[in-house]
Amino acid sequence: MNRLILGLLVGIIIGIIDIIPMLVQGLTWDANISAFSMWVVVGILISISDIKLPGPLKGILISFLVLLPSAILIGWKELFSLFPIVIMTIILGSLSGFIITKYLK
Repeated sequence: MNRLILGLLVGIIIGIIDIIPMLVQGLTWDANISAFSMWVVVGILISISDIKLPGPLKGILISFLVLLPSAILIGWKELFSLFPIVIMTIILGSLSGFIITKYLK
């Protein structure tokens, strides 16, 4: 499968997984769209990146790099909101990296 298509598909699936609890909590649409689009971008970046790390670590690294600008804005206003975001980023970032590197080999 094409690297870009795989990254896009995994990003979409992980993005949906991430926004399901956000929809249940009734968070704003801008937050939902932001989280979903972040995971689509992360999936693409993981799939085209040549960073020499195991898949899960590569996924976590890229996820946190993409999250960083938003995390600064979120943490500035609501520091405690970052804790669930960090946990989900670790879990979903490692899962994305694992899946993408597994299917690219």
